[in-house]
Amino acid sequence: MSVDSVLTAHAAQASAQTGPLTPVHPADSTPGWWRSAVIYQIYPRSFRDLNGDGIGDLAGITAELSQLAELDVDAVWLSPFYRSPQRDAGYDVSDYCDVDPLFGTLADFDAMIAEATRLGLRMIVDLVPNHCSDQHQAFQAALVAPAGSPERDLFIFRDGRGEFGQEAPNNWQSHFGGSAWTRITEPDGAPGQWYLHLFDSSQPDFNWDNDAVHAEFARVLRFWLDRGVSGFRVDVAHALVKAKGLPEWGGRADGASSWGFPGHEAPMFGQPAVHEIYREWRKILAEYGPDTILCAEANVEPLSRLSDWVRPDEMHQAFNFPYLHAGLDLGRLRYVVTESLTALDSVGAPTTWVLSNHDVVRHATRFGYHGQAPRDGDGIGAFDPQPNEELGRTRAAAASLFMLGLPGGAYLYQGEELGLPDGIDIPDSRRQDPTFARTGGERLGRDGCRVPLPWRTGELHAGFGGGQDPWLPQPASFDALSRDAQDVSPSSHLNLYRRTLALRRELRLGQGSLSWMEAWCTDTSLAFLNGTTAILINTGHDAMELPAGRVLLRSTPYAVYGDFTAGESGADRHIRSGETVWLEINIEDTENQ
Repeated sequence: MSVDSVLTAHAAQASAQTGPLTPVHPADSTPGWWRSAVIYQIYPRSFRDLNGDGIGDLAGITAELSQLAELDVDAVWLSPFYRSPQRDAGYDVSDYCDVDPLFGTLADFDAMIAEATRLGLRMIVDLVPNHCSDQHQAFQAALVAPAGSPERDLFIFRDGRGEFGQEAPNNWQSHFGGSAWTRITEPDGAPGQWYLHLFDSSQPDFNWDNDAVHAEFARVLRFWLDRGVSGFRVDVAHALVKAKGLPEWGGRADGASSWGFPGHEAPMFGQPAVHEIYREWRKILAEYGPDTILCAEANVEPLSRLSDWVRPDEMHQAFNFPYLHAGLDLGRLRYVVTESLTALDSVGAPTTWVLSNHDVVRHATRFGYHGQAPRDGDGIGAFDPQPNEELGRTRAAAASLFMLGLPGGAYLYQGEELGLPDGIDIPDSRRQDPTFARTGGERLGRDGCRVPLPWRTGELHAGFGGGQDPWLPQPASFDALSRDAQDVSPSSHLNLYRRTLALRRELRLGQGSLSWMEAWCTDTSLAFLNGTTAILINTGHDAMELPAGRVLLRSTPYAVYGDFTAGESGADRHIRSGETVWLEINIEDTENQ
């Protein structure tokens, strides 16, 4: 039976229980652990501090990996831990084949891999190929070499414009504010060429038109694969290749579409030649077996272009930023889910879903506003309108259950399983994101979502570390939200995540199908059927009656229901405001016909 026939037959049979269905995506039987995996992001400096210096370390990660295995995730994605001056929290790499002493040693890395393997967890590491640190030995050599030299050709150096070369080579802007160009002083003391940095001035972009850059990163890939990693999350994977001639760009610095400047025309992003790089890398990974993967941080528009990154000979996964930014706008959410599944199904790739990461305001904070949250994706300060933390956690739980019911893979950001909010009351003197400094404080940056985790109530620094103060201050609410306190509370955010992830695995929802349940798709509710499991979210003010079926899971504990208490039939038959429900529908399975 064809895919379309299976979907149509399933929809016809299910509609008797659920009302009309609109099929979108069939069940996935293609081999590959990553196709349905839940991957947990660790931000090393904020995970667990074992040596007491106020910064998380690899030994701290190793000590707590069992907590992640108990959470029932499949793999860990480790943000940068390489040698670095730490101007951009490790995304400014000075040595790609060593561990920064801030985090430990290569021996500590090997011990962490061994413990992850023992626990059945895979380890994916961040790779930063668009740029390095200005302290990288290759860039230091370029600074003292003459214009046009092989050393400078590893990067993007250009002569300036104007009579004396005093103007930047073009008008490109840095993601962190200001020009994307910095002028150097030549060894003889004269003003010299300019180099490109799409991010901070301490992060010069590599020249990926140079074969030597390709060879160096092939070496880096093999170095970490030989140490047992299961793959790489590729930072700004859309940016490596720039358009020939570096033409002017009048659109947004981040390449997102704006009036008159569609994102797909940005000359610094999404150039066709970038795909050849990932084909090269895919061949290298194939030497290490079928279970090593590449995941693209590729922020491309329109959404249909995302499929270009996950064609069969390129990457295995790509982050779904449109889903993250859809929030609880149900119309937009439905569109993004439908378009994502349709686009990636066309190339046989899985879709991934994500709600939070180290670059955006945590979704427990974003959803704590009745209207639009201020500074979307760029931090919230003490003088901004403040979120309602309890409302934010309630909505975050509903959004997480909705996401984890979708077919495909999912990424979790450390601490979201605890319902953690952003750190908001951070003194200016403690802020470390380069965005804050480069914009003179106009943009707060991303420090708020990077605050160190709480592990144990009543301990110093909520158990993050027993020595120096953490590198960023923890909110007062963190002590009560610590992992050990939530561990013993059946109604906690943590135990909700545990139940959800266990049931997701049991029901094989990651490999499942998706059909929209039209009778429950309104301005304030959205529902889909995944196999025989219905997932419904209600963002309206009023409770809604559920379709026939057995309640499997709710995002809101019974204790908040008031008149809808545990054990009463009313509690089983309604979905309350701000809640997501998983429901078992009695449908004969037709997926394997």
